[in-house]
Amino acid sequence: MTVTRFTRYLHATDILLVCFAALLTVIAVVFSSRIPQWGVLVAINCGGTLLIGILAYARHTLGWKTLAYIHDWYVAPVVFISYKELYYMVGPIHLGRDFDEWLIAADRWLFGIDPTRWLATLSHPAVTEVLQIAYTSFFFLFLIVGYELHRKGEMDSFRYFMFTCVYGFFLSYLGYLILPAIGPRFTLHDFARLDRELPGLLLTEPLRWFVNTGEGVPMNVGNAVAAAQVQRDVFPSGHTMMTIVLMYLAVKYSLRVRFFVTVTGVLLIIGTVYLRYHYVVDLIAGGIFALFCIGTSPRLNIEIMKYFETIERRRKPA
Repeated sequence: MTVTRFTRYLHATDILLVCFAALLTVIAVVFSSRIPQWGVLVAINCGGTLLIGILAYARHTLGWKTLAYIHDWYVAPVVFISYKELYYMVGPIHLGRDFDEWLIAADRWLFGIDPTRWLATLSHPAVTEVLQIAYTSFFFLFLIVGYELHRKGEMDSFRYFMFTCVYGFFLSYLGYLILPAIGPRFTLHDFARLDRELPGLLLTEPLRWFVNTGEGVPMNVGNAVAAAQVQRDVFPSGHTMMTIVLMYLAVKYSLRVRFFVTVTGVLLIIGTVYLRYHYVVDLIAGGIFALFCIGTSPRLNIEIMKYFETIERRRKPA
């Protein structure tokens, strides 16, 4: 199958996913002497690329509604798989070095204090509970926005929403690759004492466990072990960046859920620092990344599709 026959059925988000898989593959090969699992990562990316092409081809040639639904929503697990690939790449690439000291220094230069330590003096279990729920709702917010667009049948808007979200996540992943850090839970505070120092009410502890599991942190371990195992995903704050992008899209399309998304999103962003996941400088970087994503996504989406439409026209005989 030629490249043009492979790409003719892909939409812009498919192409973005394939390109990022190719980038991760190149990085894995270049740093293969440092990344023990580089061969597995390359195989995952190549296999994933093939499956994306097959899914897109099958959707357009068979016309099954189930395939169309899968093709519309498959990006969610693929983005998460890409995120977990970084777990095996970032540490070895940087030879185990983290850059938290740079971020701590930036916060202290900006505020003269460590913001998470200052917020600890104002903490209350009810506030902690609300902010932990908001923080953990991160991926749920994307689902309800996407569902409303999809249910209304506004497929152009839905595909642009998916493209922009995937593009935004991948921009944040590049930040994790370049400047790995673990966050104030481990550097300025003792992770093992978090439940005692920052208690909630009913849901805080199980929700913390859920977040920790997604980040690769084992249960019931000390600070040193947790810091060694956790995913390096602090700078920029992806939660802040993508929540801003999501709030923008919900307002842009005048969705019914926009007020819920906005209120929850503001609480979520506050929670990133209050709950000790991020430094404030991470939030500032996340805001800058969000503006860049929002500003460049429309043009990038158009140019990707225009490029492959041009290839397809050239392929067809006159």
